[in-house]
Amino acid sequence: MGEEIKEKKRKLSEEEKQEKKRLKKEKKEKSEKKDKHEKKEKKEKKEKKEKSEKKEKKEKKDKGKESKQEDKSDALSVSGSYVQSAELSSVPQSEVDEFFKKNEVTVEDPRSSTLRPLLSFSHISLSPKIQQEIAKFPQPTPIQAVSWPYLLSNRDVIGVAETGSGKTLAFGVPAVNNLVTTGKTKGIKVLVISPTRELASQIYDNLKNLTDKTNLNIVCLYGGVPKDQQRKDLVRANIVIATPGRLIDLMNEGAVDLSQVSYLVLDEADRMLEKGFEEDIKNVMRSSTSPDRQTLMFTATWPKEVRELAQGFMKEPVKVSIGDRDELSANKRITQIVEVVDPRGKEYKLLDLLKKYQSGSKKDDKVLIFALYKKEAARIERMLESKGYHVAAIHGDLSQQQRTAALDSFKKGRSNLLLATDVAARGLDIPNVKTVINLTFPLTVEDYVHRIGRTGRAGQTGVAHTLFTENEKHLSGALINVLKGANQPVPDELLKFGSHTKKKEHGAYGAFFKDVDMTKKPKKITFD
Repeated sequence: MGEEIKEKKRKLSEEEKQEKKRLKKEKKEKSEKKDKHEKKEKKEKKEKKEKSEKKEKKEKKDKGKESKQEDKSDALSVSGSYVQSAELSSVPQSEVDEFFKKNEVTVEDPRSSTLRPLLSFSHISLSPKIQQEIAKFPQPTPIQAVSWPYLLSNRDVIGVAETGSGKTLAFGVPAVNNLVTTGKTKGIKVLVISPTRELASQIYDNLKNLTDKTNLNIVCLYGGVPKDQQRKDLVRANIVIATPGRLIDLMNEGAVDLSQVSYLVLDEADRMLEKGFEEDIKNVMRSSTSPDRQTLMFTATWPKEVRELAQGFMKEPVKVSIGDRDELSANKRITQIVEVVDPRGKEYKLLDLLKKYQSGSKKDDKVLIFALYKKEAARIERMLESKGYHVAAIHGDLSQQQRTAALDSFKKGRSNLLLATDVAARGLDIPNVKTVINLTFPLTVEDYVHRIGRTGRAGQTGVAHTLFTENEKHLSGALINVLKGANQPVPDELLKFGSHTKKKEHGAYGAFFKDVDMTKKPKKITFD
């Protein structure tokens, strides 16, 4: 009996043990399951959180991109994306064709965009301050009418037009308008480079009329005057007009930062890309590193020698030509008279011409006389003053102050006679010059075209009287071509020198230059 009870007790304790074991196992499994579940939940929660953060980040990034694009498109709608006005779109095509034909306009555009010329100021919407300033002119000149739509579309442009055709405002108006409308005026944004001090000052005066209506600061940099004031002006400058020499000087000093320049103009570009200036211009181009820089080149003549060089500085430029500018041609409104004379009689001939062009009703007419060298100019100045003439003079022996005073005196009519070397031939806009006298023919026919272009400006007529001697006979062929191209009479004495055109000489080697292919191996010569 006692054994049975003992057995029962043992069995019960075994069962209890088993039960306890099972419960423990269940508890453990339950706990593991719970941990597993919690871990899973935790993991899912974490993944969810990461996913949501990622999504948030992406949304933020996309939003930023969108706003950036909006900013960009806003900027474009203001400064870069030119939109043709409804009024211009409604002009009949026949009227546009007539404008192109009448003004001998050619446009070469690698992108083949066909932007219509602005036949009236009402065809364009500029900043009210700029619009008000240009409203004093009757209508855009041909170079302005054709180039503005491309310039306002942020395109690189080569503008080739005769002297006195309004090139300064052609590049100046879009430059100033761009700065006013975008409000992006930190640092130097516009740089205009010009070959001479006089021309730089003239561009400065023209553009200052535009900037005076705005809060923009413009500075003119040229040599022959102290640098201190120019350095001070540069601190606040948005627009800089400069000659290459002084600009490079101030760049080397660290006084000029061109990294923000978004609009760069070479005025008289053919001269700026000649041997004398080429290295300076390359330095300037390397220093203006803005990726969205717009590059413009404006000139009256565009010789083949500089075309290839210009391409290296520009991105898909649009070439706008007014008149047949590939062939060297003169303004057709200028009456050209060429006399072949004895070199020894030129001074007496000059006195006769002054009597002819400044007597009677013409006594107050402005006459511009060109000499070739500064010594010749100084000699003629003394001779004319001894004959009672009041002469203003511009040549290299005079200080910048004297040159500026002389030009001012001639412009304002205090003196009606200006004697100059070729420093005054390019670009200078002197109102109402009735006659240009070439006492000595220049070194190139390009310079002749620039010289005579000081008269017959802005739609007016003028006379260019040239004294030609046997010493210049190597240039007779090129001069005959210019005269024929402008439908002017060619004197028989000039034809006697021959109508061949001398090959252009090399800047360093003169007439002895040979264009040799340096890639070819030299031939070995053996002697018996």
